Amino acid sequence: MKYYLLIICLISVSCFAQKTTIYTIGDSTMANKKDPDRNPEHGWGQVLQPFFKDNFTVENKAVNGRSTKSFINEKRWDSIYKKLKKGDYVFIEFGHNDQKIEDSTRYTNPHTTYRYNLIRFVNESREKGAIPVLLSSIARRNFNEKGVLVPTHGEYPLETRLVAQQYNVPFIDLEYYTELLEESYGPEKSKQLHLHFKAGENPYYDKDKADDTHLSLKGARAIAQIVVNQINQSKDPSLDKLKKAIK
Repeated sequence: MKYYLLIICLISVSCFAQKTTIYTIGDSTMANKKDPDRNPEHGWGQVLQPFFKDNFTVENKAVNGRSTKSFINEKRWDSIYKKLKKGDYVFIEFGHNDQKIEDSTRYTNPHTTYRYNLIRFVNESREKGAIPVLLSSIARRNFNEKGVLVPTHGEYPLETRLVAQQYNVPFIDLEYYTELLEESYGPEKSKQLHLHFKAGENPYYDKDKADDTHLSLKGARAIAQIVVNQINQSKDPSLDKLKKAIK
């Protein structure tokens, strides 16, 4: 009898010790980059784990170049859906590649396919008892000659907001908060958030690099901090468990 009680106790401890997973799905602004010790480029999902306690695991499933359409068509979402469990979180940030109108494998109309793909992520996450979180696309460093930061994502961030509102999904307006971040640095210093190097300045690049979309380690960490701050400030009760897991 004692043996069986011990087995039951061990199973119970194992269940209680099961970690909660935060799945991050999106594009290159969020994705893990190869050779992180040398590579100046980082996705913000790549640096998210250190903000959370050990009982939460970040599974960064974002992939360079993906839109909602290609992420689904390549069965990447299916592979995540199969593993989702009750209490997990799914952070969803797309848009950069959905607007690639020259590429039929990635482009989505923001008001139709993009919208319904977001709704699919939301509904199917909830089917498994997981909690979806929608995030608008991060801003590009796109200052005009007057020093005004000009938006580049068209209607995609708006549609993300509308889906979040209609389906009562926790929403982090990354477009807005990263606009504030870029503006706080200004047209010149904001290069530090991205990838700006002269040839030979960084051993990873043998030619000039001027990339205003992708992130340096500094930029990635700053955006991960924004995400964590917004979780902390949210009044949505579905994020309460996530708040408690923040270091």
